[in-house]
Amino acid sequence: MPTTSLQTATAFSFSAGQQQQLYLTIKRHAGILPSTDVAALCQQYNQPVDVILRACLPIAAQFAVAPISQFFVGAIVCGLDAQGEQHFYFGANVEFTQQALSLVVHAEQSAINNAWLNGAKKIVKIAISDAPCGYCRQFMNELADAQSFDILLPKQQFKLAELLPYAFGPQDLGNAYSLFNPAPQLHGFAVTTEFDEQLLSCALAAYVPYSGNYSAVKISTFENGDFYGCYAENAAYSPSLSPLQSAVSQLHLAGLTMSKEVVKGIELLQTQGKENQLTASQAVLASYNDLPALQSISLPLKIKPTVI
Repeated sequence: MPTTSLQTATAFSFSAGQQQQLYLTIKRHAGILPSTDVAALCQQYNQPVDVILRACLPIAAQFAVAPISQFFVGAIVCGLDAQGEQHFYFGANVEFTQQALSLVVHAEQSAINNAWLNGAKKIVKIAISDAPCGYCRQFMNELADAQSFDILLPKQQFKLAELLPYAFGPQDLGNAYSLFNPAPQLHGFAVTTEFDEQLLSCALAAYVPYSGNYSAVKISTFENGDFYGCYAENAAYSPSLSPLQSAVSQLHLAGLTMSKEVVKGIELLQTQGKENQLTASQAVLASYNDLPALQSISLPLKIKPTVI
């Protein structure tokens, strides 16, 4: 049974013009509606955060890339940053033509990934335009706040435990940590030449308690900067999000396409001796035409020196 059934949840909505204006704002912030804008919308329309969050779902779905299903899903994480400011982190599903359906990025994964990569420290709510599938429920169960955040559907509200009873999670594999609450990073990469520091940092921030493959991807564009993605594993293994999926999702949330006109280069960094992302990355990239060749790099880890 749902925690709450809301009869008036869809009473408020943005006009087509308002949606377009917000879409452009969110695209400019690469999939984020900053706290100042959230507060301004609540004040302007005299609506609480939950109502504004739900009203933004059709905008989130505009970022979806669904050439196979033609089913466009939007999701939004309402999360707190290190200063306790409340932002909306958008997400949408991404599908890859002529590749295994298991490679798709689900909207909930996209939104959570967006929040994670952009410094959110706590998830308060997740709004979704459609009921989450079992895959996404399992992905959400890896989160540090899995037992506390609210899941908002257009007319209902749940806790994850109601949607995923008797769940299998990190603790069942002896993992005391979780996504958004990782183990302390005691290693660095052994680098002998000049290397992209942000790519190194992203890889070391990956959540990889099961394989140990600290891995990240950088997608460089001609005119819109670089987009980074981190590897995020799951106790059930299958819902894990590859670093390339993570980066591709971020690029789409900036309103860009994975095309030869946009993408200048793609780099995959993995942990030497733990590599497991090359073939998955190649499969995803095979769904696109004429992209630059994937550059794959493996680096060994080293223990960070102790500071006395």
